[in-house]
Amino acid sequence: MKIAFLMSSTITRDLLSAYITMEVIQDKYYEFHKFYDWALTVSDPRVKDWFLMQGYGPTLALTFLYVFVVQVGKKVMENRDPIRLHWPVVAYNFGCVILNFYICSTLLVSTYKAGYSFICQPVKYSYDENEMQIASALWWFYFSKLIEMLDTIFFVLRKKNNQISFLHVYHHASMFPIWWIGIKWVAGGQSFFGAMVNSFIHVIMYTYYGVASLGPQYQKYLWWKKYLTMIQLTQFYIGMVYAFASLYLKCDFPLWMQYVALGYGVTIIALFLNFYFHEYITQKNKKRRLEVCIFSIVLLCN
Repeated sequence: MKIAFLMSSTITRDLLSAYITMEVIQDKYYEFHKFYDWALTVSDPRVKDWFLMQGYGPTLALTFLYVFVVQVGKKVMENRDPIRLHWPVVAYNFGCVILNFYICSTLLVSTYKAGYSFICQPVKYSYDENEMQIASALWWFYFSKLIEMLDTIFFVLRKKNNQISFLHVYHHASMFPIWWIGIKWVAGGQSFFGAMVNSFIHVIMYTYYGVASLGPQYQKYLWWKKYLTMIQLTQFYIGMVYAFASLYLKCDFPLWMQYVALGYGVTIIALFLNFYFHEYITQKNKKRRLEVCIFSIVLLCN
């Protein structure tokens, strides 16, 4: 009888704990939903009817779908032969070169015409021609992050799993949803700088990938791979300095966006440094150790 009573008390306590937890989760959900509804009322009215801009749901769903397809795709392809996608990959890479060049050049020309400052530039929610071109180019930059998820899909289909690092997936899965927020609330102002620099770097990057995808006979032109990684790292350092300068100068730009940029920049730089160290420093040391070992064996044999 006592055991039954204790069991009953334990079950009641667990049920009460579960009920309270559900109540807390429900309250937090309503609070977040209320905040989200309010935030939509102060978003950029110019972009509210643009593709994928009505709500965050589709962007998040596409991001989760990307991660799911990558994980499942690797398992599906595990016991299959790699799919040869020579010309689709070539077309894709050079298509990304064209798209990123368009974004970079449009932002450069339109911000110059609009008299933008490279130090402090507030957002102008104006329907001025130059401002609309800037907002449009930024939307294309956001959408390009969805297109560029195909990088990973091609790696999966071609069974190049060594290319699918945590850094690679994290970068692709984070840029798309982060830039939805950027376009929804700050499609202009200082947002232009990071997008312009990143699209310029991607022109160089996809040119490299495009040439590499043409075939082994073009490998001799790709001696600058190491410097490509260094250029990518440099852009993140520039972005960090830009964000710090904005905070120091108290620029008229949403403070939360500046802190998000800083936090994200720290994670990317840390992951890129880790990649650079293992790809070039560690591998180089291994090669040197192998050379020393071979040389020692030769000496012993002689």
